[in-house]
Amino acid sequence: MSFSFPSVVLHSLSASIMAYGYNQLKTLPIDALVSTQYGGHFQYLTIQGLAIAWLTTIFALASDLFPSINALRKLKRIFFMIAMPLEVVISSIYWPLLLVATHLILQPANTTPSSSSELPKLIRIPLTVDLALHAVPALSLLADFMLFETKYSRKQAVFGATLVASSFTLWYSWWVERCGRINGVYPYPFLTHNTFEGRVLIYLGAGFLAWVSFCFINYFHK
Repeated sequence: MSFSFPSVVLHSLSASIMAYGYNQLKTLPIDALVSTQYGGHFQYLTIQGLAIAWLTTIFALASDLFPSINALRKLKRIFFMIAMPLEVVISSIYWPLLLVATHLILQPANTTPSSSSELPKLIRIPLTVDLALHAVPALSLLADFMLFETKYSRKQAVFGATLVASSFTLWYSWWVERCGRINGVYPYPFLTHNTFEGRVLIYLGAGFLAWVSFCFINYFHK
């Protein structure tokens, strides 16, 4: 695979933006609460997805700079199979809820129970940070795959996507339930407001969306 300047630009820029988003977490009002909780910011699927997307992009950039090292591209493609469907799930859940049911995705500023009938003030994220966390990872990975990568074989897509989606669904389901049990509250209000059975359905639905999205994106790659 030969050197590609546009690919280097995409990977450098997207990795920098994702790193900016992560570094800005400590400046957010919610950091004071989250940093004291079990799991910290890694309670959030968003942050786990961001970390995997960033690693994928770093492997891609390394492969751009050292195209003769095939192992780098193989690592990038393995991580991409995890990162891309995960980012689709994150963006597909986050943006619709932010637009139509904000209280289900953003934490209230006051976590102390109150008898007031007024709606609690929600902790909002600056737009630049919001885009870095919830839009750039998915868009940059999709652009990278469509512009600079070859599609996965049918066997890789079907079996690889199934293994990745089911494994990560089991992992995050266990992890977020553990965090919720220890902290007394879940990182996302839509999980806190649901019963255990409801949360299980959400986990299964998210896992299915991850599997379908990867197969769909790979199928339509020319």
